[in-house]
Amino acid sequence: MEITDIRIRQMTHEDKMKAVVSVTFDNAFVVHDIKIIEGPERLFIAMPSRRTPDNEYKDIAHPINIEMRELLQKSILEKYESLKISESF
Repeated sequence: MEITDIRIRQMTHEDKMKAVVSVTFDNAFVVHDIKIIEGPERLFIAMPSRRTPDNEYKDIAHPINIEMRELLQKSILEKYESLKISESF
């Protein structure tokens, strides 16, 4: 499976959530609402989720192995950082 597009919408307000991302796979399937979050030590991604009746959050879509999660996070954060660099000029 190949990541064929990453679209990032940066948040305009100062918050821990830095951006919302849509990722397209194989030019055939898209996952919306992946969040880029600023943690205490680094940025990380949070998968799209919904609140259950018990006030817990459950992922709607997510990688099922560590290799895919790492590939997805690396790809998204690289794109985010490249956009931040290009916008600073």
